[in-house]
Parts: sequence; C-alpha cells; structure tokens
Amino acid sequence: MTKTMSREIRLASRPDGIPCAGNFARAQIELKTLPDQQVLVRNLFMSVDPYMRGRMNDRTSYVPPFEIGKVLEGGAVGEVIESRAKEFKAGDAVTSNFGWREYFIASPKDLHPVSREFKPLSVYLGALGMTGMTAWTGLNLVEVKAGDIIYISGAAGAVGNVAGQLAKLRGCKVIGSTGSVEKVKFLREECGFDIAFDYKTGPVVEQLKVEAPDGIDVYFDNVGGEALEAALSALRVHGRIIACGGISGYNEEKSQPGPSNLFNITTKRLTMRGMIVSDALGRRGEFEKEVGGYLQSGKLKSKETVAEGLDQAEAAFIGLFTGNNIGKMVVKLA
Repeated sequence: MTKTMSREIRLASRPDGIPCAGNFARAQIELKTLPDQQVLVRNLFMSVDPYMRGRMNDRTSYVPPFEIGKVLEGGAVGEVIESRAKEFKAGDAVTSNFGWREYFIASPKDLHPVSREFKPLSVYLGALGMTGMTAWTGLNLVEVKAGDIIYISGAAGAVGNVAGQLAKLRGCKVIGSTGSVEKVKFLREECGFDIAFDYKTGPVVEQLKVEAPDGIDVYFDNVGGEALEAALSALRVHGRIIACGGISGYNEEKSQPGPSNLFNITTKRLTMRGMIVSDALGRRGEFEKEVGGYLQSGKLKSKETVAEGLDQAEAAFIGLFTGNNIGKMVVKLA
C-alpha cells in the first residue's frame, strides 16, 4: 500500500506583536493506515484568518490556544481520497478545520460535505464559508433592514466586503473604510458600496462627518480602535453595533484603553452585540441557500487573494496584518 506523506506547518514559538517566519516550523509526517469509519482527505485550499492570531497567544479566549510544536488548525476545503466510512466516498468535496497541512485523516463528524457546483471550491472558505457566514450572521444579529445607513470598517476584507454586498441587497446605504486607493476602488466599483474612503488619509471621525453628515444607523466593527470611537460619535439614537472583530489590536502586547466616548452607548441608547460565528452553525443550511443563490445569480461577488503552495501559508497569514489582501486570503495547496 502506498504511504501517504503530508507536509504540515506547526507553531514554533509564541509571537510578540506581528508574527514572523520564526514563529512557524515545517514538518513532514507519514499518515497511518486508514482505520475503519475514517476518511483520508487531501486539502485543496486552506484559509488564513485574523482570529488565528489570538490562538497563538498562551491564553484561552473563545477558542483554546494553539500548542507549541503542534500543527496549526484552520478552515480548509479538500477532496476525499479514500473513505472507510459510509458517509463519504472518494472524490467528495468537504470542508474541515484541518488546515495548515496537505493530507489528514478524520471522522465523518468532523467533515462538512459541499457541492462542486461552485468554482473555485475556495469559495467555501470565503463568501460561502465561515467569513461569509460571519457577515450574514452579523447583519441578522441586529436586524439590518432596508433604509439603514451602515458603516463597515475593514470593508475590503473577507467579512467586510460580503457584509457590505449583503447590506446593499437588503436596501441599505453602505459606507466602508479601508486602507488604500485600490481597495476603495474595489469597494465602489465591484462591491457596489455607496461610499468608501481610505482611513489613512485623515481621521475616521472627520471622514464620517463628511460622508454621513446625518449619522449612521449601524456599525459593523471589524477593526476596533479609532474606527469604533468614530462610529460611536456617528451613530444616531438607538443605533446598533455589530462587534465582530478588532484587528487593530490583535498584535498589541498590552491591552489598549477603550474608546474615550463609550458613554455614547448610554446617551444614545445604543445596542452593541458581540458575535462568534460558531454560535450560528445551526443556521448553516439557511445561510448556504440564501448566499449561494446570490452567488449563482451574480448578485454577490466573491473576491480572493490567492497564495500558491503550502510554503506560502506563513507569509499569507502575516500579510493579513499589513493589508496584503483584498477579499478573502486563501492558500492553494493542490
């Protein structure tokens, strides 16, 4: 029987600030003979996501930390090579949380079947995967509706661009902030945002005053920091905040002070709700039906930045914190 060799990437050390190549180690292993009721999968694409930075610290948040010396984890989409379980057969496409490696063996319960109808299959890591579902879940969390003015920070990222497109489909006016002229153009011309601006060209609070002089109804927070403080100023009475992420602080060695205007939550009677997409997995079928329909009809565009090969995974991940991606960052393995 042919041996299955698999390369993988492990956590070598815990980073201080932005991760570097020295925090990762590469290894090659031989997989065991496939046991009964197990499935052998070859990864085709793997995901790199900002939340993984938190798992590199030696403390638990909503997920346990990565272990030093052990292979990293993350979303992946792959192809079944061999199955000894009735639930799957060779050739099936599946998603899993066994990224950062070429091959793996898993139980059927740890795999999610997906259709090959959508191409490339990496869409199941982006617009039709966890980042797309994060956007969809966030909008539902505070009942975003037609007529709302919504501001999205980190808008050209994997979650932000989908959130903006879905909000437009609901009949909202959509404002997005991002970090370059190229990304502003992407939001306006490809994603259909009504307004997009570069947060690097001036204080966000001042740019929001210009672009939304009468205020905003909803803030979809992917960034925290300055963007959150600006949104607290711009929100109207009874406005809503979707607390999705805070990438501006992920690499800080010490916790940063909160917004100076946090009392606006009281004076404006704001609603601020945090979210973790795994809480909504029971609605995955509903999400896939709705958003899959938008993709098929061309109403929703899926944008990816693709790195080629497992050897580029570390650089792709680090690039998330320096703005190297437009849309979803994925690594193509096969």
